[in-house]
Amino acid sequence: MGWMSKVGDLLTRYTGGASAGAATGAAPAPDVHQHFDQVAAAAPTSVIAEGLAAAFRSDQTPAFGQMLTTLFNNSSGEQKAGLLNQLMGSMNPAMLSQVLGGAGLGSLLAAGGGKVTPEQAQNISPDAMQQIAAHAEKTNPSIVDSVSSFYAQHTTLVKTLGGAALSVALAKVAQHQQKA
Repeated sequence: MGWMSKVGDLLTRYTGGASAGAATGAAPAPDVHQHFDQVAAAAPTSVIAEGLAAAFRSDQTPAFGQMLTTLFNNSSGEQKAGLLNQLMGSMNPAMLSQVLGGAGLGSLLAAGGGKVTPEQAQNISPDAMQQIAAHAEKTNPSIVDSVSSFYAQHTTLVKTLGGAALSVALAKVAQHQQKA
């Protein structure tokens, strides 16, 4: 039995009328967190990543930097370091130095040999994270897809984004299902 047959009926709630909650500004379904758990358990990680990317890019959710800061704040040290290293790897060295310097983190790269450690990541402020994320998105829009793939592997954290973001993600997964 394929993943779509396991959650197909549930996903129909997120296509068109009823689920367009996020698209029409209506409140998300009260059980959207449980629905997301069910879909995340059944669907391939790549499909979840597509849904997350849609949520990050949606005009119905907060800005990418703000959403990423929420995820970052709820992540473990290892996850924070992985995310920061991914974001920093998407920027050219001059821009990276400028952004880190502007956030008061200029010594970060030298101390870690080019990679942020989990211990260093724990000390990054929410404001600095938001600045790094916003700049990474501005200079390399494909970072949204990379970050989505990263967090698609950590679906429990994704639920901290709230019902609107989960509704958008589920609507995108439902679109994927309809195309298949």
